Amino acid sequence: MTSAVPPPRTEAPAESREQRSSRRSIAAALLLGAVGAALALLASRQDWAHGTASVAGGSLPLSATGGDVTGVPATLAIVGLASLVAVFAVRRTGRVLVSLLLTLSGAGTIAAALLGVDDRAALDEKAATASGDAAATIGDLSHTGWPYAAAAAGVLLLLAGLLALTYGRGWPAMSGRYERDGSPRPRKPRRAPDPERPEEMWKALDRGEDPTRET
Repeated sequence: MTSAVPPPRTEAPAESREQRSSRRSIAAALLLGAVGAALALLASRQDWAHGTASVAGGSLPLSATGGDVTGVPATLAIVGLASLVAVFAVRRTGRVLVSLLLTLSGAGTIAAALLGVDDRAALDEKAATASGDAAATIGDLSHTGWPYAAAAAGVLLLLAGLLALTYGRGWPAMSGRYERDGSPRPRKPRRAPDPERPEEMWKALDRGEDPTRET
């Protein structure tokens, strides 16, 4: 009596190099885009410059946040984050356009942040408001490193956009089962009513039928 030989185990097919590359590029783009957007929003709320204004014979310390200097990094951070999410909701040409928008958001953030590194217009405006003199300017001007942090955030967004442009064609898209194509949906066939159910028996009595009579 011979024992049955178990069939050989079939191993799952190894993940292809393209699949591994796609997964890594997706993870990198999501990480870079999320961190870049968060850093840009954080940097926009921090002080970019400090100074003093002469008020009534004294000096008043003033500061300007990134939002006072320029609102571009914060706005583009939101645009870039929305574009990163939209990459997975569109296909083909739409994905390329959204990826390009993400890339431009990063480039615009870099440019706006670097232009704000030595900005003094925001503090001069605050000095004029505080002193009541439109010609007043800020003194003891100094700048922080937060504009460079905003520029670094732009670099992260830019890299996320370049990844999307390079590898985005192979990334998966959101399921299309929720997309309506305009065609009518097939109706489910209605089951015949059960004459033994109480409600059906009452309906038969209302029609003047004998529900106990066999058909």
